[in-house]
Amino acid sequence: MVISLHRDRYELLELEISADIPKFNKRYFAVLKPSAYYRSAQALFPTVGDEVIFEKNAAGDSIILETLPRRSCFLRANPTMGLPDQAVAANFDYVLLVMSLNRDFHLGKLTRYLAAAAKAGGTTVLLLSKADLVGREELADYQRRAEELAPSLPVIPVSTLAEIGLKELKALLTPGKKAVFLGSSGVGKSSLINALMGEEVMKTGDIREADSQGRHTTTRRQCFFLPNGAMLMDTPGMRKIMMSREEGELSGVFGKIEQLTAACRFGNCTHRTEPGCAVREAIESGRLDPKQYEEYTSLLTEEKRARGRELHRLKRLERPGKYGKRERRWRADE
Repeated sequence: MVISLHRDRYELLELEISADIPKFNKRYFAVLKPSAYYRSAQALFPTVGDEVIFEKNAAGDSIILETLPRRSCFLRANPTMGLPDQAVAANFDYVLLVMSLNRDFHLGKLTRYLAAAAKAGGTTVLLLSKADLVGREELADYQRRAEELAPSLPVIPVSTLAEIGLKELKALLTPGKKAVFLGSSGVGKSSLINALMGEEVMKTGDIREADSQGRHTTTRRQCFFLPNGAMLMDTPGMRKIMMSREEGELSGVFGKIEQLTAACRFGNCTHRTEPGCAVREAIESGRLDPKQYEEYTSLLTEEKRARGRELHRLKRLERPGKYGKRERRWRADE
């Protein structure tokens, strides 16, 4: 299994499963076999959490031959035109979205994370970090706003300093479970990992008071194993998350809007001036927040553009001899 990425090298851990609890066996460093990955547009380039088939090499780096099928995977779109989506982490049971209770908390950002997590697989949980910085009424307001956006979303306020929510979080991370931490820089992912591990395994940093932006303390994707056998996947903070090419990401977050769209009189309704528009009627009656609908249309447009970028990439790779150095460099840096 891939437990960390070092540019074009992968750190692997041979796992021995006993009573559903992974145990350490031996670590290896490996590189990709070029003919297995760089000659196919459909190749799954490994990321943290992936299970791979590799050829051991006692004299140097081992060779990764194949990435096994994933049961879950968090993808985000690559901002560079023509490059494939980035696989952030794979084969997890929980997506732990961390948002701190300051300027980092933004419903638009949360919507994007939830939309991307809807197709990732696993169970999404929102962790409101640094809960000790706000009062009870303000904390309740943050929870209410998050639950209004996604009523079925589990929300857990946490604080490593005040030890708030750690008991509930540990109850999720039972033996054999795998979780990936996602969020912006400075929201407290590293502090949470240290608290769960019971020791300082990650460096932590302060945030800037002026804009509540964090400093990158996590520089690569890597795994940590709790004493009970649960696994944590840490990822560098994301400044911006773009929609991937996957269709249907929005249905898990905007199911209500899609139901209203299906109830419109006309199948090609633009929700502007057509008679019998269920979406416009819901907005006018107050049953639908107009800001939520604007976010939906914005993400829908971005999703279509992402699929267009992927189509462009596949067409480019179909041309003989056009698999360029630019693509190779990006894949090595992933």
